[in-house]
Amino acid sequence: MNKRFVGVLTFAFLVAAGASLVLYRVLISRPKTEAAPKMVQVALATRNLEVGTLLKEDDVKLSDWPGTVPIGATVEMKDVLGRGVTTAIYAKEPIIESRLAPKGAGGGLAAMIPSGMRAVAVRVNEVVGVAGFVVPGMHVDILISGNTPGGDGNLGTLTKTLLQNIEVLSAGQDFKKDNEGKPITVQVVNLLVTPEQAEQLSLASNQTTIQLILRNPLDHEISKTSGTALRNLFTGGRPSLSDRSADAPPRPRPARPAPAPAPVRPVMLAAPAPPKEAPFSMEIISGGAKTEKKFNSPQEAK
Repeated sequence: MNKRFVGVLTFAFLVAAGASLVLYRVLISRPKTEAAPKMVQVALATRNLEVGTLLKEDDVKLSDWPGTVPIGATVEMKDVLGRGVTTAIYAKEPIIESRLAPKGAGGGLAAMIPSGMRAVAVRVNEVVGVAGFVVPGMHVDILISGNTPGGDGNLGTLTKTLLQNIEVLSAGQDFKKDNEGKPITVQVVNLLVTPEQAEQLSLASNQTTIQLILRNPLDHEISKTSGTALRNLFTGGRPSLSDRSADAPPRPRPARPAPAPAPVRPVMLAAPAPPKEAPFSMEIISGGAKTEKKFNSPQEAK
């Protein structure tokens, strides 16, 4: 093969390889131009908004949001101003309609109460309030302890589940003063109940001792319990030997046979009076004289 031809072919190959390398580097170094995402105006929170906050102009702003409007989000400031927050909203998060109270409901705790329900404040302590683990959104059962009016005093204190699966609206502290005027803190829990449950809970909080029992928020099953008494704790739920006679229902007395009817005594009728005999008369003739003499009975004539 001609050496000159081989040299030209080699030179051409090297030039082509160099040109390809330069072109490749030019292509990969070019800036990528992508289409700008579509932006929409959405109402966003400017700060963390706690439950019960009444939205003001400083709490909301219209800002660009990539993509489409989130479901339930608000695009107009006038639609959210003056409404209360029912679920916590974080900064730069779209304000969703379902997290706000209805228009005109205002803010605070009242805005969180659904229609037909009531919020009842219950004063508790650290033990009754499950050591601070009762927080808004939790569900609790309510136990009451006391003595049944007119009940059997031998049973002692009774404990029974009054209400179950009750939602906690808020839990905080209430500042009160003692007899000396010193401030003291009292734990207060607001529970979401029906009007009938509110009546029961109000009476129970004044007449009995209340205990809150924490439960799983996903557990909505209502358990049927019969309650327990102080005496049952020592007897295992069974009456003791000394109290069986007191607790046992009175034995029915044997039915007494009906008394036999008194014999009917015959009524003795008085014998009828004997008929009165007609007077006995005797006619006496002496000579020419004739006389008549009457007697009551023939024996008198003899």
